[in-house]
Amino acid sequence: MQVLNFLFILLEVLLLFNLLIVVHEWGHFLAARWRGLVVERFGVWFGKPIWQKKINGVVYCLGCIPAGGYVSLPQMASMETIEGKTEDRQDQLPPISPLDKIIVAFAGPLFSFGFALVFAVIVWFVGRPVGETETTTTIGYVVAGGPADKVGLKPGDKILSVDGYPVYRFSGIGDTISWRVVSSEGDTIPIKVLRDGKEMTFDPKPVKEETKSWERKSLREIQIGPMQTAIIARVEQNSPAALAGLRPNDVVVAVNGATLYSPAAIPETIRRNPDQPLTLKVRRGTAVMDVTMKPVMPQGLLENPDVPEENKIPMVGIAWEIGGRMSVDHPSPGTQVKASVTAMTGTIGALLSPKSDIKFQHLSGPVGIIRIYHRLFESEQGWRLALWFSVVLNVNLALMNLLPIPVLDGGHITLAIIEAIRRKPVNVRLLNAIQTCCAVLIIGYMLYVTFYDAQDWPWKRSKQVEIKFAPPSSAPAR
Repeated sequence: MQVLNFLFILLEVLLLFNLLIVVHEWGHFLAARWRGLVVERFGVWFGKPIWQKKINGVVYCLGCIPAGGYVSLPQMASMETIEGKTEDRQDQLPPISPLDKIIVAFAGPLFSFGFALVFAVIVWFVGRPVGETETTTTIGYVVAGGPADKVGLKPGDKILSVDGYPVYRFSGIGDTISWRVVSSEGDTIPIKVLRDGKEMTFDPKPVKEETKSWERKSLREIQIGPMQTAIIARVEQNSPAALAGLRPNDVVVAVNGATLYSPAAIPETIRRNPDQPLTLKVRRGTAVMDVTMKPVMPQGLLENPDVPEENKIPMVGIAWEIGGRMSVDHPSPGTQVKASVTAMTGTIGALLSPKSDIKFQHLSGPVGIIRIYHRLFESEQGWRLALWFSVVLNVNLALMNLLPIPVLDGGHITLAIIEAIRRKPVNVRLLNAIQTCCAVLIIGYMLYVTFYDAQDWPWKRSKQVEIKFAPPSSAPAR
């Protein structure tokens, strides 16, 4: 059943991902027909065709590699490296004007941008699920001994700015806490917070986790997490929480008399005093009660080699609602597109900065994008999240293709402008050589980033550890 569900989700992902690419190419196709260019082939997917048919002089084909599509336009710059050889030689066809080349090249990004607006309008109506952890700027927990803990940052602090930039959300790219931390370049990161009505500034020194030589390099962090309402999703059988009478949908508001800003703070509390009982203040409906329990070690956890030693601590047996309280936001199409453009330009700026830790290996290729879609579809509100991500991806596709790099649409536009200025086309042999080199580099980069993307799929993760508690009479104490 799980395998069938995985395959069904994967099929949904492939259909949606390929739709985005085909719409982009459809823009080139329609513009080429409008301007009277020769359209030799419109291909969905790459590789050897498994089906093809010629209609009105155009060969429509379906390839065997499910990765996008292309439109073959021999009067434009040669793309034989990617699309294969054309039947018509470019020098045997009537020349086209630089304006025609610009219009045809620009049509792809224009259609991607228009498709982004279509998705944005749909998201505007149906809404996008948003969790507390994404929108808050209040610290929920601080890792003991981490950079933030060392300088005195505390749960409950509301972060106003990071590295001199105001922040409005915790996660994502742009004016967010996580982005300003990873994209910072100084030895320390100024963090301005509001605590008890007073503004205070701290300067933690970021750290990076050690990674293997074949893994993506980790990015800077100050080891804090966002505030999140501690809502119980599940209580494990025979666990201290179950024996104490806790139930799903109970909300834990305090631990040992201290306000609880995130359920992640509970393991930290246990880690510091593993032999001490916990007293949780719990809200159930309108009632508030105190519940005391002693954490215990689940069966088999100590001997399990899949669990790191630092994670082998007593537990109370509570699974929490991911993201805390959820709401449905209805951002306007303009807000969505603006946020996507900001994310794209911010990423490019970080990549071009010589001091930034963000490198090309941190981007995602087709495999990484498919994985993101797969994870979104797995969630309860996956289709809404996938619609929202399609806005981001279409805007990225449009902007990336406008970069003045040969093979990309922006490269075609740049070459057409050069042709208009020189009043003659660029030398065909030189152009073919440049296009081939750039195509090889782009394909090489795709393979490079796919190497890292493949490591993020589920088969790379450690096996999920099943947490079980022994009956009370035989539960080990620790």
